[in-house]
Amino acid sequence: MHYYKFNIADYRKDTGHLTTIEHGIYRQLIDWQYLDEQPIPLETQVVMRRLRLGSEHETSLLNVLSDFFAKGDEGYSQTRIKFEINEYHENAKKNKKNGKLGGRPKKTQSVISGNPDESQNNPNHKPITTNHKPLTKDKTPTCVAPPDGVSQSVWDEFVAHRKRQKETVSKLVVAGIQKEADKAGWTLEDALSETVIRGWKSFKAIWVAKKSSSQAQTLSFAERDQLAKQKRWEEMTGRQWPTESQSFIDVDTSVLELK
Repeated sequence: MHYYKFNIADYRKDTGHLTTIEHGIYRQLIDWQYLDEQPIPLETQVVMRRLRLGSEHETSLLNVLSDFFAKGDEGYSQTRIKFEINEYHENAKKNKKNGKLGGRPKKTQSVISGNPDESQNNPNHKPITTNHKPLTKDKTPTCVAPPDGVSQSVWDEFVAHRKRQKETVSKLVVAGIQKEADKAGWTLEDALSETVIRGWKSFKAIWVAKKSSSQAQTLSFAERDQLAKQKRWEEMTGRQWPTESQSFIDVDTSVLELK
């Protein structure tokens, strides 16, 4: 045996009278009988040589053998150690037998050793079985193909982003974003892209409206003056401010106001 249980309390109670040297001798003798599974030899000199004891420790060795080991024809031994060695070999035989039968029996099978079945020990026990129930998962249908006007790359990014957020991608979700995008004057693709970039779970028109307002506040004085001039011209003429490709006569708005 390479392993045994050691009860510190019991050991201290039984060995309180031993000296430090005798403690060491006793522990080595215990390990010897467990490891070799044989009694300690009767020849004192053989024991002393194996434990590397000097002649001055012979009396301590004899005291330990006399106090804790029974002398027999084959040598010194402890009844408890012999019992645990026999029990160890019995368990090894059972394990070997179970191994030939394909390992330990499953919990739903009767134990071959003859012990009562679990249902007999606990008559109120109810077996836990779920194999009679269909395995179904409640999943919300997702949109596989990108909606109209949305590129495959932007759609893939949006779907992956929703998965990271542990949110589903359904037609209802896309319809809600489309509605908010229409309010903000954005395309659906721009709204989805902004959602991914900002790390949002969804898209609201009010969020980008605040953003547009804050961007307008960053315009220079000349840029704001030009925008005001364009707006005033459009109100007075009833026409849209021409683009760079169009030509027009720039009339001084102050003159028009005087008229």
